[in-house]
Amino acid sequence: MAYIAAIMSGVVWGSGQALNKQFGKAIFFFSFQVLLVLAEFASGTWGLLTGTAPEMHIRHAGFFSRGIWGIVTLGEVPRTSSAVQIFDHSMVLMVSGLLAMVILALFAIILIWSVRDAYKTQKQIMAFKTESAQKHMTVIESKEMRRLKVGTSGSYFRGVLENSFEYIAITPGMILVLIFSLVPILFSAIVAFTNYNTNNIPPRFLVDWTGFQTFLDIVRLPIWGRTFIGVFQWTVIWAFLATFTAYTMGFIQAIILKSKRVLHAKVWRGLYILPWAIPAMISMLIFRNLLTQAGPINRMLLDIGFISQALPFLSDAAWARATLVLVNIWLGFPYFMALISGIMTTVNQEMYEAASIDGANAWQQLRKLTVPTVLSSTAPLIILSITHNFNNFGIVFFVTAGGPHNPSYTVAGSTDILISWIYKLTLDQRMYNFAAAMSILIFIIIAAVAGWNLTRTRAFKED
Repeated sequence: MAYIAAIMSGVVWGSGQALNKQFGKAIFFFSFQVLLVLAEFASGTWGLLTGTAPEMHIRHAGFFSRGIWGIVTLGEVPRTSSAVQIFDHSMVLMVSGLLAMVILALFAIILIWSVRDAYKTQKQIMAFKTESAQKHMTVIESKEMRRLKVGTSGSYFRGVLENSFEYIAITPGMILVLIFSLVPILFSAIVAFTNYNTNNIPPRFLVDWTGFQTFLDIVRLPIWGRTFIGVFQWTVIWAFLATFTAYTMGFIQAIILKSKRVLHAKVWRGLYILPWAIPAMISMLIFRNLLTQAGPINRMLLDIGFISQALPFLSDAAWARATLVLVNIWLGFPYFMALISGIMTTVNQEMYEAASIDGANAWQQLRKLTVPTVLSSTAPLIILSITHNFNNFGIVFFVTAGGPHNPSYTVAGSTDILISWIYKLTLDQRMYNFAAAMSILIFIIIAAVAGWNLTRTRAFKED
């Protein structure tokens, strides 16, 4: 009987609950099936059944049928000319299909809930019947015992409200997140498995599923593989170099400002915070103009005779990369300085007093007490900072624009990191499938490295 109730609820939602004589729950679950059917038939002409569509095709069916057909086929009729009135747009079909599948997944959760509830309740009823038969209960006793053992629809929903109120409260927000956040993420990921590029722009052309061909092209084709390896190597070097130089400078400044020999430490700390307070984009654009061949810095150095020719801050690969690191130090060290200064104030001063009594000098106290304490507290933030710099599009775009030109690379400059290369592939070259594949690779790399390092930190283990 339990399986029968589950199968009934799987076919007609809530029918298993009706079999269990819980009609309130039956109406609740059945209303979702009615909503699903109405949404399907009210959202399309269903020309296959009614003959009212201009063409007998599933593209005129309901939202869910049309969505599944669209994401599977990505369309069948391109718009080869303006005279074509009925055509398919592959990207619209892909987005509609993803949205339909996400909504269907939500309905599937309710269906599973209905089936499991019908099965579980029927098992309780069967156990109750066995118990009542063994105890030879009267009809009134049997009804009262059933109410206590199995429960009614009202008691069930009251229990759900009391025990799962938090989940009920966050459900509307979760649904919006799934629709407006998950769908774009899924869309940008599955584009990597298509041939959506400058040669296949809908609606004039249809997009096709190509599987892992794009990833294979990145590895096999020299023009892509050489660029990917070169840009990836610089991205890794940049992420670690940018993080640890800014962190080291912030650490040094925090230690200096903590010294009792520094007068008006608050004033100095306020001045050092200014680079962090000014919008980063403005600072980057200012640096870009200051560091050009004919910029103010080169002119000043030439005027005072410090150099004989303009320095190639942005026109030479090595200089441009060093420039990016220096600009990042300027922008990033105030954050670490403020963070480390706050941590240092929480360190137990009795440890320093005990170390002094034991004969430890200032350098030994710094190396044995301050550094380990600060590193332990900031390790997770260092990892997050590495992740941020791995995708630090802004500083590359606004300071060097990825330049200077590198003849060995395809659509990438000497200072381009993976994310800025993806930007060029997308906006400039319209190589959407390659850009999506790169995004997936970046996600896998960052998630693996950050997750592995984060779980090994003492702060994470203590949590």
